[in-house]
Amino acid sequence: MNQSPRFTSARGLISRLCEARALGAILWLICMAGCATTPAGSAPSVRLVQTRNVELPARLISNLFLIEAKQPDGRVRRFIIDTGSSANLISPEYAARNGRRDRTATPRAVQVRSATGVEVSLDSVVLRRLQLDGTLFADVPALIYDFSELSTHLGLPIDGLLGFALFRELLLTLDYPRAQLRLVHRPIGTGRPADGANTITFNNERRTPLIPVQMGHESFMALLDSGSDGALILNPTGLHPRFRYGPRPGTVISSMAGDSHQMAGRLGQDIFLGGHTVKNPIVDLTDQLSSIGGEILRNFSLTFDQRSNTVVFARTTEGDILLEPRRSTGLAIARSPIYWRVMAVIDDTPTAKTAIQPGDLIVRINGEPVAKWNFERYATLLASAAKVTYTFLSGSREFDLEIVVFELVP
Repeated sequence: MNQSPRFTSARGLISRLCEARALGAILWLICMAGCATTPAGSAPSVRLVQTRNVELPARLISNLFLIEAKQPDGRVRRFIIDTGSSANLISPEYAARNGRRDRTATPRAVQVRSATGVEVSLDSVVLRRLQLDGTLFADVPALIYDFSELSTHLGLPIDGLLGFALFRELLLTLDYPRAQLRLVHRPIGTGRPADGANTITFNNERRTPLIPVQMGHESFMALLDSGSDGALILNPTGLHPRFRYGPRPGTVISSMAGDSHQMAGRLGQDIFLGGHTVKNPIVDLTDQLSSIGGEILRNFSLTFDQRSNTVVFARTTEGDILLEPRRSTGLAIARSPIYWRVMAVIDDTPTAKTAIQPGDLIVRINGEPVAKWNFERYATLLASAAKVTYTFLSGSREFDLEIVVFELVP
């Protein structure tokens, strides 16, 4: 059987801000872990047609690493760089404009099984060209996926997700502090890393980077997942984590089998990434693969070398990494331009004592229509406000309800 794409990331898009929970477009990405089969026959290999070194500005939204790049079709496209995925996902519109056209061929379908055992089928495509500034890729295999709801969630159009395997012949640097993507066409140096940098060997057997992480006196393997906005997604099986706070019902996780509350807490132990210490990180518990998400990765510049299977962690600041408390109004919300729908109310929170129910519609926030509240503005509000006033729609009647913003995980 061909080596198949994995989908273990983008699950963190709803893990920090339940109120900004995305549906539809990331339902499959959240929980697809390790089981996907491709049709018979080998997929084409990516070719590097143009190989100038690249420096592209990035944008960090919900700790996701987004870039914009002008494509051979003349349009500027926006991609998420996702080290937690082995495959590339492309919107139907982008695939139609840039995919190979063979009117006689039957579309290749990839059967993808989620962690819940449900299978879905995604059509595959081979992109003629994909350009990131001075680097031009040819014959790029991708899966076709509708990013419209994710675009609505983030407040800007997303054209695709670029997986780790695409960069296997390059040095890939995700420089979070400088908000920059760098691609270099030469082997990484073997000398001593720069001050503040540590080199870690990763396991790349599944075309995604797994590194050893130390937690107290125990160690485990974790995926470096730039497609997750969370901090540490931890599978506690075989481990003995100690908690400073929790675990308690936390975020709402969507899968094809439905919604479920994920347990969250703050560790009473530190974790160690090479020579770097993360003090008492916030964790979300899972029965899937453990992963390190953007809330931790954003402290580093990460350089991946898939030829030597090494990653360099570099920091420009000294000291331990400290994570801010996780603030919330206790609501899980699906966004749309006209209204936001309450999907769930987190148990054991002040909001659970109100009359708010799943299915309720929010039309205003602090008196302004929800259309004026993009992801970044709303996230800033939750980070600083003591209370938020939501205007709910009941039939033709609107009414206001003031909700306390609290520390879900101190």
